[in-house]
Amino acid sequence: MRRRRSTGLLAAITAAAALATAPAAGAATAFQNYVALGDSYTAGPLIPWQRADPAGCLRSTGNYPALLAIKLGVRSYVDGSCSGADTTHLTAPQRLAIGYHPPQFNALRPETDLVTIGIGGNDFNLFGRIVDTCPGLRKLDPNGSPCREHFAVDGIDTLKLATSKIEGNLRVAFQTVRAYAPRAKVLAIGYPRIAPETGYCPSVLPFADGDYAWLNSVEQALNGAIAAAAAAGGASYVDTWSPSLGHDACAGDAAWINGKRLRSYAAPYHPFAAGMHGISGVVYDHLRRGE
Repeated sequence: MRRRRSTGLLAAITAAAALATAPAAGAATAFQNYVALGDSYTAGPLIPWQRADPAGCLRSTGNYPALLAIKLGVRSYVDGSCSGADTTHLTAPQRLAIGYHPPQFNALRPETDLVTIGIGGNDFNLFGRIVDTCPGLRKLDPNGSPCREHFAVDGIDTLKLATSKIEGNLRVAFQTVRAYAPRAKVLAIGYPRIAPETGYCPSVLPFADGDYAWLNSVEQALNGAIAAAAAAGGASYVDTWSPSLGHDACAGDAAWINGKRLRSYAAPYHPFAAGMHGISGVVYDHLRRGE
């Protein structure tokens, strides 16, 4: 009799544990064949543990697609993301330090039923121009907006102008997915915020004070371009900007994004593991709501 009670108790505990770890029921768990595409904000450079297929893509086993695949309990999962990718690398090979990464759309199949695409920030070297230029200009006018002024030509912000061209590239990309995976739900993943809504942290994010608001406006323009392209191309936009409030590079232990410092576990100006966990949750909730 005592043994039966113990067996019953063990069965109850096992069942409870299974329920606690199983994905929640609903629309989010309906997907079986998931493919993730994107740039370094998807791939997760330096976040443990890095994959070697190929190593030049700096792709993590702990990025948000890997975490999302676990949450969804999918049958198959392919991560085609690669650091440094722009929208041309969705349909053309990407040259790496050694060899090439194949076109990311090659990962798609007719049976693919979920695709996430997080890309656009490398088109026209948008992010690269910001992080390569702005820290060096801070010393010229620490309290002003020297980087915003640097990229203004005849009163036009050339980086924001570039986002309108990125929208066109993304619109074609989202429409083209259908040729590879005609029945897939396609999610266009936006970029989380790098700079805080208010305040400064020059030791972490070495921009001039006035350029913090400008950086936010450029990111918002890019996310707006992604959202507009998604709407035109039959994809669903996932907003990571709003949920990342309070998780910017200045947020200390709450940060999703690394600042200027190269770390063994995070590239400069790129997501931490915490950021990948946060974004995976945002995407999963988006799917759970059926959006």
